[in-house]
Amino acid sequence: MCAHIIQANTNGRLHAADEPSISPLNRGFLYGDAIYEVWRTHEGVIFTWEQHWARLERSARALHFELPLVAGAMMVEIKRTVARYRECSGNLGELYIRLQVTRGGGAIGLDPALADRSDFVLLVQPCPEVAAEKLRDGLQLSLATELRRNPVDALSPAWKTGNYLNNILCLREARSRGADEVVILNHAGEVTEAAVSNIAFVRDGVVLTPPLSAGILGGITRDLILNEVALAAGVTAREERVRPADFGGMSECFLLSTTKDVGPVAAIDAVRFTVGQATVSARLKAAFANYARAYAAAHPELRV
Repeated sequence: MCAHIIQANTNGRLHAADEPSISPLNRGFLYGDAIYEVWRTHEGVIFTWEQHWARLERSARALHFELPLVAGAMMVEIKRTVARYRECSGNLGELYIRLQVTRGGGAIGLDPALADRSDFVLLVQPCPEVAAEKLRDGLQLSLATELRRNPVDALSPAWKTGNYLNNILCLREARSRGADEVVILNHAGEVTEAAVSNIAFVRDGVVLTPPLSAGILGGITRDLILNEVALAAGVTAREERVRPADFGGMSECFLLSTTKDVGPVAAIDAVRFTVGQATVSARLKAAFANYARAYAAAHPELRV
């Protein structure tokens, strides 16, 4: 077996992830001039492949550069990378698959015309799991007070880019207070999202999540909850603007992301929420698992 546990693929070359593979002149490294997507597997099948790829294409258009490969060719590279990972690690469990695409390299300077051609890096590792005690007891969140979310008309959070300094600094503040994650506000004082997850609440049995116009990433899991999973669970879900003053009126809170699907939240600072098997969020998590199993059964072509 190979010694490394993260498998990389840079422009079609398979290698250990701790091996250098891009030029110091790469614009993703120099300027964050990059986009990315993350998939996970359910029962060995890449989950919601099409939705994530469509968002990657939207991000590329927003940054005005071309993807280096079409979807079918990239899937070939993903399967090659996963096969090498499984060969090297012996791990047959669920996977985390990250694809980063940059504008490329070239002479130093901000002008995008200096870039030569877009390139990609794939990373494959075990899918991270939320600790059992966090699923049982809930995550601890804290409200960012030092910074606000990037405004939509500046660097839109709807673009899944390689520039994460806003999220990193907000998360640093929350972590300094012992929290697991952060809640970030926009410039109007409204809740947007966490550092790497969308957020939702439950009030009077209804799921509420901030609208895209608040300045958030259009999460794939969030979209599934709003449009398919909540209905299957017999739950009403809708978009609604939320402010910190509203927290006390919410019975539940949870995070939504590709890797953690529905992650229960125990508290945002001093405001506590209900967690446990009898909650709306637990019903949603169970319904989401059913949806993921059905998706895996319906898409054998995406098995890796």
